[in-house]
Amino acid sequence: MAHIIKLREACKVYRLGDISVEALKKVDLDIDKGEFTAVMGSSGSGKSTLMNILGCLDTVTSGDYFLDGQNVNSLSKDEYAEIRNKKIGFVFQGFNLLPRTTALENVELPLFYSRHINKNDYNSLARNALIRVGLEDRMHHEPNKLSGGQQQRVAIARALVNNPAMILADEPTGNLDTATSLDILSIFQELNAQGITVILVTHEPDIAKYAGRIITLRDGIILSDEKTGDTCNAGEDRKRMLTKRLKEAI
Repeated sequence: MAHIIKLREACKVYRLGDISVEALKKVDLDIDKGEFTAVMGSSGSGKSTLMNILGCLDTVTSGDYFLDGQNVNSLSKDEYAEIRNKKIGFVFQGFNLLPRTTALENVELPLFYSRHINKNDYNSLARNALIRVGLEDRMHHEPNKLSGGQQQRVAIARALVNNPAMILADEPTGNLDTATSLDILSIFQELNAQGITVILVTHEPDIAKYAGRIITLRDGIILSDEKTGDTCNAGEDRKRMLTKRLKEAI
């Protein structure tokens, strides 16, 4: 299977005056198209730096990064912005939705920065993305009229609307309770089953176990890289948890 991500001896050095901090140290990493990968690590491990590089929000100091077969090292700022918009869908912990703007309008936003999509298609593409995450009855609601889980669904729809090569999710369940977190993870698993590459950044093992592969970073290097085997099913786990709660309440 073709690699969507290929890092070769990727280093990232931050310079603070006379002090140099090596956040990534000659990292080699391949992620195949269609994988669901969790990236774990404590504060200072390098996972945020790795996420920023994979998302084309930052560049390597040395080494090579190939995204969907393209070496992105030599791109201009405008080219970086274009590949980010075209190839990557972002989902963040804080939802990052515009207030006083409907779910539909929030999902349409990335389309305004695309050079390859006809303006007449914006509405239908945004509607289809919201339908994919189960929000067909909430399209015209503003964020303050939506629950936290529904807001994150809007964010996922926004990440999907450009048909990106991959979704990069940074602590997407950090602001959610357990049941809602499982609901969101179930959506990621469903999208992954449809062939979408998902990279999930988290510090929680209970979240990472729903990915098919777990990469753990420490001190700027990959400490471990393991397949999870029989991946847990978030949807089934959520049903079991809610059934147990119901029985306990009776």
